[in-house]
Amino acid sequence: MQDWWRGAVTYQVYPRSFQDDSGDGIGDLPGITRRLPYLADLGVEAVWLSPFFRSPMKDMGYDVSDYCDVDPVFGTLDDFDAVVARAHGLGLKVIIDQVLSHTSDQHPAFAESRASRDNPKADWYVWADPRPDGSPPSNWLSVFGGSAWAWDARRKQYYLHNFLTSQPDLNYHNPEVQDWALGNLRFWLDRGVDGFRFDTVNYFFHDLQFRDNPADYRVKTEAEGNPYGMQYHLFDKNQPENLDWMERIRVVLDEYGAASVGEMGESHHAIRMMGEYTAPGRLHQCYSFELMGYDYSAEFFRSRVEGFFSGAPDGWPMWAFSNHDVVRHVSRWAKNGASQEDLAKQAGSLLLAFEGSICLWQGEELGQTDTELAFEDLTDPQGIAFWPEPVGRDNTRTPMVWDGSDFAGFSTARPWLPVKPEQAARHVEGQAGAQGSVLEHYRAMLAFRKSGVLRTGRTRFLDLGEPVLAFQRGEGDGALLCLFNLSPIARVLTLDGVGPPVGPSQHAVLEDGRLRLGPNAVAFLPVTGALRVTD
Repeated sequence: MQDWWRGAVTYQVYPRSFQDDSGDGIGDLPGITRRLPYLADLGVEAVWLSPFFRSPMKDMGYDVSDYCDVDPVFGTLDDFDAVVARAHGLGLKVIIDQVLSHTSDQHPAFAESRASRDNPKADWYVWADPRPDGSPPSNWLSVFGGSAWAWDARRKQYYLHNFLTSQPDLNYHNPEVQDWALGNLRFWLDRGVDGFRFDTVNYFFHDLQFRDNPADYRVKTEAEGNPYGMQYHLFDKNQPENLDWMERIRVVLDEYGAASVGEMGESHHAIRMMGEYTAPGRLHQCYSFELMGYDYSAEFFRSRVEGFFSGAPDGWPMWAFSNHDVVRHVSRWAKNGASQEDLAKQAGSLLLAFEGSICLWQGEELGQTDTELAFEDLTDPQGIAFWPEPVGRDNTRTPMVWDGSDFAGFSTARPWLPVKPEQAARHVEGQAGAQGSVLEHYRAMLAFRKSGVLRTGRTRFLDLGEPVLAFQRGEGDGALLCLFNLSPIARVLTLDGVGPPVGPSQHAVLEDGRLRLGPNAVAFLPVTGALRVTD
């Protein structure tokens, strides 16, 4: 189907934590294949697999040493082909991660590049001479702490690493590197994948003059837990050449009819940049971390969604509230007195009512929360480096909870990260078929999104005060008014031109033109005439 991705819902699977069928406590590809019917029954349209490639696992697979093979911990290429075949048989599309801005330091190309300054791969990575005083060529910082430059005694030069020192950055100013990366895409497209999620899509190019980044123009009253956020990243990423590279990628994708989504790793102007990267001829869709913070206000959500479509009418967003890098949204937003179950259902309804494409993070359909881990439990290098704050990423990556048995039905062995009682209480077996459960609410909401205007209709926001977010999807017949009380305190609205609540509405009662929105209420009302809403 042409443009199947437009408005579709994708479910992110973290292979280490989804299902272990080998019995070693780590999830694997055969486990994913076995659980794919669950995703089809849930009602999503695509599955995104986080990295499963050969890797020393210094950054849990985001440090790739072989882009065209499966790491043995996850299985084999035959196992991957089985995932694709089963998914397609169930009507699911398959999107896989591509971590192309950097490799592992154990990749053969880096071993050759660092060996000398005159070998065939010498210019495949970002190398620079020291300043006269021996210091790095610029003040660029690593996301994982410290300088983004590491000294290599063999070449007597620094190499760039935006993340771990074991994740050297490729030099995309070299056309050979671009050709190599496109070859990786073709390898997986030839195996039947339906598209790619591009990691850190704004990190491919760097400033050739190695100019220093300025301090963040936003006033800082104190040092941040991670000093990376104290710079305004003008020169180490976000270079204009990135956009030309997106266009080269798009040519290959169009040959196969494949789709793409880019991860916008940026804290400044992320919504604007999402629009730039999804302009015609570039990526199909893009998401950022804009909706993965702690703000849960009507003004915030309106400003981001409305801001994208007004600033990038030809672009296309993918909205997400959580992923493998951030605190789960129920944990982030549960501090306002709401019940966790009500909040989980409301957040799911809100996300699935947005115009654009949607990405769900595994377990959020259960109302899953973050896991409080001890330091000795951690595997995440970011969490270890900045302990105890900011919180690392292991807390959100704990195994999927399938049932109430030992090890949560995830494995027959002790999992690589613990499943603690608070997470173990929210499992698929206990919620499947249970009226009012978070899982059944998500299933209903996913079916509701597919059945009408929520997937295709344009958005028009209504001017109501906090804490009620109100917008209309679509015009004319089939138009739908969407109302969300983003607080634990009931609100009453006066309505004209609507019918009674439909679909998976929650805590909403319409009587004599007055709509009572209970705590964390959701209301979908068909527009039947001239719409008027007052509070």
